[in-house]
Amino acid sequence: MKESPAQIEALKIQAEIIDPMSKPTIAIHLPDGAVKEVPAGTTPFEIANSISPRLAAASVVARLTPLTAAAAADGVKQAEGEAAMYTAEDKSAPRLVDLSTPLQEDAKLELVTERDVEALKVVRHSAAHVLATAVLELFPETKLGHGPATDAGFFYDFYREKPFTPEDLAAIEKKMAEVVARDEKFVREYQPREQALDEFSRDGDFMKTHFVTRFTEPGAQVSFYRNGKFVDFCRGPHVPSTGRVKAVKVMSISGAYWLGDEKNPQLQRIYGTAFFSQKDLDAYLERLEDAKRRDHRRLGKDLELFRVSEEVGAGLPLWLPKGATIRRLLEEFILDLERKDGYEHVYTPALAKVDLYKRSGHWAHYHEDMFPPMDLETEQMVLRPMNCPHHILIYESKLRSYRDLPVKLAELGTMYRYERSGALSGLSRVRCMTLNDAHIFVAPEQIKEEFSNVMKLVERAYKALGITNYSYRLSLRDPANKEKYVDNDAMWELGEGVLRDALDSLGLKYKEGKGEAAFYGPKLDIQLADVMGHEETYATIQVDFHLPNQFGLEYTGADGERHRPVMIHRGVISTMERMVSYLIEHYAGAFPLWLSPVQVGLVPISERHANYAKKVETELRGAGLRIETDLRNEKMNAKIRDFANQKTPYILVFGDKEEAAGAVSVRTRGKGDQGSMLLAEFVAKAKALVESQSLEL
Repeated sequence: MKESPAQIEALKIQAEIIDPMSKPTIAIHLPDGAVKEVPAGTTPFEIANSISPRLAAASVVARLTPLTAAAAADGVKQAEGEAAMYTAEDKSAPRLVDLSTPLQEDAKLELVTERDVEALKVVRHSAAHVLATAVLELFPETKLGHGPATDAGFFYDFYREKPFTPEDLAAIEKKMAEVVARDEKFVREYQPREQALDEFSRDGDFMKTHFVTRFTEPGAQVSFYRNGKFVDFCRGPHVPSTGRVKAVKVMSISGAYWLGDEKNPQLQRIYGTAFFSQKDLDAYLERLEDAKRRDHRRLGKDLELFRVSEEVGAGLPLWLPKGATIRRLLEEFILDLERKDGYEHVYTPALAKVDLYKRSGHWAHYHEDMFPPMDLETEQMVLRPMNCPHHILIYESKLRSYRDLPVKLAELGTMYRYERSGALSGLSRVRCMTLNDAHIFVAPEQIKEEFSNVMKLVERAYKALGITNYSYRLSLRDPANKEKYVDNDAMWELGEGVLRDALDSLGLKYKEGKGEAAFYGPKLDIQLADVMGHEETYATIQVDFHLPNQFGLEYTGADGERHRPVMIHRGVISTMERMVSYLIEHYAGAFPLWLSPVQVGLVPISERHANYAKKVETELRGAGLRIETDLRNEKMNAKIRDFANQKTPYILVFGDKEEAAGAVSVRTRGKGDQGSMLLAEFVAKAKALVESQSLEL
């Protein structure tokens, strides 16, 4: 195979023996504080190898931060071809580069190994190129889209008139293994933009033509990566060679319209995942199977908890009796905790005039996520997306004194949000939701104490629900986004400072999320992780100086003057829909006794034990337990199996012997047959477990 001039030049750079007498010296600053003086053109790999061959072998890419004014202005010389892809601000920021990048300026250099969180994304990006290589070798008529890394792996979009079959996917995975075994180097090349566009147009590569046109500027050098005969438009970086993509698997395929427009050609999107080792891949696949087993949508159907009907509409679930029981128990649980913490509960309507949301600012910042207004005879009404304006109106229903503060108003408030159909999912993402909502109106000097009180309430609630895997995110605004966030720098600085101070005083570890704040103020989000490690926000605490100003809220201070309160918005256990979906998956449907929709299943051995079944049922119901009796003309083992499949905590079996002794034979979920027990003894035990909200049986 004859290499292109660009490829020959790239190989020369990688193979070049640097003459220290003929090249200027640059200073490379390492993380441990050491400074290496090396000839310009030295690569990160060469620097790693000079430190330790083992370090060089373990390195995936390098993280480079230019130090000199020239580097900040021009970027690293090797990267000139991608200048159009970076802003001036980006050029001076740390960025990942190939280990083969010739360094031309003083810089900070960090060698990225498998321990770095960004390394896996680089491996997965390279795996996407391996996938595309395999597809083109097997199906050369295919046209390439793009292939990014994702949190779970990677995908690549392909255009091919004939659909890929399951057999094709197996062949592709086998071919990928061959590409990995060939250990082809990833080599970066450049081509004039006009030449690249001309070649892509001639080959009918409409997707690559689009990408080059959109992401590069006229006159630019366009960045490509080559491994073997495969070449792809890409700015990288990549692992040194395909052999570093050690554990890779093709997962699935789906359809995706080009540019998301159904008028465009339909593409085939192949998903895959990659890890540093087969052990890591096997562990991921095992977690994936566990996630499928726990999927609340499947369990919701199997356990008869909820359903979604096309006749009602997407994102509008129907709660079946068992699911409604879990929801009611959850509502009673949080209402009781709030009452003990001094909250007053209110009811407010699920719609209001559009003018209310214009006054609050929700209409300006949030109307795209609201349902369209309803035009009535004299006014426009809209389904509410938030409860806070209603609670504000309750606060201002009378003049408050500093002695009244804090005022804690809480509600299980139903809200409506226009979620896009593609985002809807079971109970976790819906269009109608009921939030465990509250708004605390405080004097400024009370913020820290009330913030701490909310945190303690969250911890009590999560402990009782058995939730332990959560983290804290301080969600901040993006100062550059004046459209999304209220334009008031002083207010934001004050709010963010107050939250940081409160978090630090509590000794909580947290990460910051730029651009994650509410439009009117910063917030602390409590993030819950699922079995795959994906995090979602469930509890949130927001400090708000904006809405009290919008509504002109006041209280009379000790000095007799009018003062402005501060609002704390908080939701402890999220919406009923999302929390129930989380708990279904958290417990894999096997709820603790106090939350189980059916706590005890009764199995009379034969029809003649029906009267004793009624007596047992009366005793258990009298103790407040939820019972289901199976009087079907079925075999005992079939009845036991059906209750077990419904994940019923206790199954009580009884016949002549048990009836004569006033006893029951107890089967405990996860433990099997526990033997005979007096009915009164079992009732006392079960009642105590429920009252203590025990997580164990």
